[in-house]
Amino acid sequence: MRKPTPILVSITVLFLVSLACATPNLPAPTQDANFLGTAIMATMASGATQTAAAVVPPSATVVSPTPWPTFTPVPPLATFTPSASPSATSSPTATATSTSLVPLISVSVPTNCRTGPGKIYDRVGALLVGEVAEVVGRNATGNYWYIRNPRQPNGFCWLWGEYATVTGNFAALPVFTPPPTPTPVPNFRAVYASRETCNNRWWVDIRLRNTGGMEFQSISLVVRDLTTDVVVSMSSDVFANVDGCLSTESRDALLPDAIRLVSGPAFTYNPTGHVLRARITLCSGEGQNGMCITKTIKFRVVPGSD
Repeated sequence: MRKPTPILVSITVLFLVSLACATPNLPAPTQDANFLGTAIMATMASGATQTAAAVVPPSATVVSPTPWPTFTPVPPLATFTPSASPSATSSPTATATSTSLVPLISVSVPTNCRTGPGKIYDRVGALLVGEVAEVVGRNATGNYWYIRNPRQPNGFCWLWGEYATVTGNFAALPVFTPPPTPTPVPNFRAVYASRETCNNRWWVDIRLRNTGGMEFQSISLVVRDLTTDVVVSMSSDVFANVDGCLSTESRDALLPDAIRLVSGPAFTYNPTGHVLRARITLCSGEGQNGMCITKTIKFRVVPGSD
């Protein structure tokens, strides 16, 4: 640092003395003993500051500030888009197809499907020849199969296995307990079948079908000729079919779903062309006992008709 020169100090002192002589009427100011030193020091500090700003020490090295690192974002991973038309194609490899493990059933004779394993249960469908149904269970004796109803895809029914063939994994099928046996309701259907004759006696044959769940063991048949008003009647504990003068076939009972041809009482004249009315009563017990039901049909007699 440079020291203040004597010339600068002398000029400052002469300036102050001239001011004091120019204003005689003003009281002389009290001179601050430190004023000169303070002014000199301020002048020296200003010069030193100006000089320091321009002078760089020989040993100093100018260092530029290090810039902050620049962040370059990493591009996202590439996504794979399958080609609409693959360039390479491969031939399919043949694989062996195993037999279905789902048990399936078919029949050689059309078979009814019921709500339970037996004729006493209501019929709700049938499996026909050529059809296939899924098997989901069986009964304890293995003679009935519990299948998906061919007529109701969301329902199930019991199929008799007499004419059935089951394929697939049926060994593991569960054994189902049948529903309680329904209370049998007697019912039947009757239609005129034909006229028969032997030794100047004439009668009509009535075809009966047991459409209920009860077995019938006796029959009563009353036939009125509406043309001549002649009435003939009979009752029996058997269901007999008289084939003219040739033979007679009898059954002790009319089972559920069974069909029987029954011969009525004979007229002593030929009723061909006449209108007849037949009242048929079937009973669950012999001698017209038990639970009975009666049906009446009306028809015209035609020889040899069925």
